[in-house]
Amino acid sequence: MSDIRFGTDGWRGVIAADYTFDNVRACAEGLARYLEEEGQAGGSVLIGYDTRFAAEDFAAATAEVLAAHGIHTLLCPRPTPTPVVSFGVRQAAAVAGVVITASHNPWRWQGFKVRSSYGGAASPEVVARIEALIPPPDERPSLPRLPLAEARRRGLVEEFDPRPGYSRHLEDFLDLERIRRAGLRVAVDPMYGAASGYVRELLRGGTTRVWQVRGERNPIFPRMHNPEPIDRNLSVLKRAVRRCGAQVGLATDGDADRLGIVDEHGRFLDPQRTFALLVYYMLEVRGERGPVVKSVTTTRMAFPLAEAHGLPVYETGVGFKFLGPRMLETDAVIAGEESGGYAFRGHLPERDGILSGLCMLDLMVQRGKGPAGLVEELFQRIGPHHYGRLDLELEEGQRERLRSLLEDLAPDELGGLPVVGRDAIDGHRFLLEGGWVAVRFSGTEPLMRIYAEVRGEEEQVQAVLAATRRLLGV
Repeated sequence: MSDIRFGTDGWRGVIAADYTFDNVRACAEGLARYLEEEGQAGGSVLIGYDTRFAAEDFAAATAEVLAAHGIHTLLCPRPTPTPVVSFGVRQAAAVAGVVITASHNPWRWQGFKVRSSYGGAASPEVVARIEALIPPPDERPSLPRLPLAEARRRGLVEEFDPRPGYSRHLEDFLDLERIRRAGLRVAVDPMYGAASGYVRELLRGGTTRVWQVRGERNPIFPRMHNPEPIDRNLSVLKRAVRRCGAQVGLATDGDADRLGIVDEHGRFLDPQRTFALLVYYMLEVRGERGPVVKSVTTTRMAFPLAEAHGLPVYETGVGFKFLGPRMLETDAVIAGEESGGYAFRGHLPERDGILSGLCMLDLMVQRGKGPAGLVEELFQRIGPHHYGRLDLELEEGQRERLRSLLEDLAPDELGGLPVVGRDAIDGHRFLLEGGWVAVRFSGTEPLMRIYAEVRGEEEQVQAVLAATRRLLGV
């Protein structure tokens, strides 16, 4: 058994402590062995990387291991968003992709994500196979690798930039010209990450104006806890929205697979409402028809929106390693998760923060409203819903104690709302009369998260969160 474990999306570790060149090469070795077992070693693998410390060097180390197995590797020439790499896997007809990124984790972390040939996160079954083929620690210093310069000379490693093809695809997916000529004022925050310049370039040439903040590369992500587009990290974007008189602020995380939104008043729009608006956009504005797929910690507002058209909603565990395959299986119109990741039919079975932001702009243009006005329109249809989340850092040993405790909990009510059911699709979710609350352990960090959503008064969601925390004694 390997000491390297893939979580919700890839393996992640603290740079220089767990995330070392030996361990990255071991992950690449596991992937190479998997491709050989599957008879796919004759294909190509696309490797991308983010803006974190030494990301391009870890990408090169991955390429050297694959090249030592004779596997042709395409290497991105610059930091590239995960969804752009995923699109590139399909564009290049590659058998797999690797992204060197820790996504939204704090700056000390780095990661290793695997993408399948369909342009989405590798399934749990594939990830388990790769894990099982990772060599043990004592073998890692002597793993075969072909120096990058020699691999390039032999044609085993070549540069490939998926950005132009990705941009052309978005022109086909959306009427970007309609957004360009709409005269919007948009503030964009790539959070020092890989999406810098994308939205500005895509919308150049019309009357819509785009201001970008935090667009330079800075691997310590200053003035934020971590490059995750959530309320506590977006003070800079909020100020930019107010200063520029923008109608919306769009933020993407470190590898740009997540989206965060600041509304026209400079207030954060939580991802549950964002997903509901994107479901509304796909079904009501674009007129798409098909199932909706969501994770168990994502808003139940999807149900009334889909049911209005006789469409089903499917729930999965957290992470696009579950959502992507389910999306493909059901030909879903849209898939989403609570962390701000959304995917669209006709694009990729993969979350894409850049495209999600552009879809929000298209919704604004077609409905003639900012995000706050769109939420009011949504609530007129399905009633007001309020959401909250607690992220609690765990000390060593706490996870096991809390996991055992959760198995036996059977509360009658939480925060004044009766408990009417529970499930354990991923973590523990209590269904309430008029809402739900879920407890789940992070797959990549020492965190426990408590999520809650209620239909009705905003104060009720805080009461549910507080009651759940008291119940757990944390």
